[in-house]
Amino acid sequence: MLSIVVPAYNEEQRLPATLVRMRSYLDGRDEPYEVLIVDDGSTDNTLAMSRDIAKGWPQLQVLALERNTGKGAAVRLGMLTATGEHRVFSDADLSTPIEEIEQLRAHLHGDCTVAIASRALPESQIDVHQPGKREVMGRTYNRLLRLSALRGLHDTQCGFKAFTAEAAVVCFTPLRTLRFGFDAEVLLRARRHGWTVAEVPVRWEHKEDSRVSALRDSFGTLYDLMRLRFVVRR
Repeated sequence: MLSIVVPAYNEEQRLPATLVRMRSYLDGRDEPYEVLIVDDGSTDNTLAMSRDIAKGWPQLQVLALERNTGKGAAVRLGMLTATGEHRVFSDADLSTPIEEIEQLRAHLHGDCTVAIASRALPESQIDVHQPGKREVMGRTYNRLLRLSALRGLHDTQCGFKAFTAEAAVVCFTPLRTLRFGFDAEVLLRARRHGWTVAEVPVRWEHKEDSRVSALRDSFGTLYDLMRLRFVVRR
């Protein structure tokens, strides 16, 4: 059983095409699956639209947070509601194509319980780069993160990650970072538990209309970075 979690905030424009592509891919595979849309307090038609699509798609489940709480909170709800042996979360814009999912799942065996898509490895294929300011922000954050907490990982923020069911429960249940810095906390928890985190090169392309603000969210993620080790140690 495969579970795919898609956090969504004001995604009424991009989400329908994403779900069509996901369903086409997943229906063509010989494996049971579920897709969980988690609406993060959207103010547009995302929630109602998702529920309409779910009426004709038995494998689609729609969850909702009462107010905008953050991407980490949405992914946490989806991961802990999912029932699959493998649980993947994907950004709603499919910047990493859904077809890359097997590249990650192939690493989930033995003591490797988490596999993360990476844009920063030599083998990664970047079809469309981010705007300069955002790319610099991401590289700086990841460099600081490698120095302070997660040595050896070059891209912790790519929105495409796979977990075994056990790792999803262990890493997301105590999650305290509810916005864009949540990835780092989850990965640090996995390592503190003694598990291996595989970093996997993927195809990726930047999509316009991002929910990330280079200025606002750089301050937020740096704050999360400073408190990260203290939070996990507790």
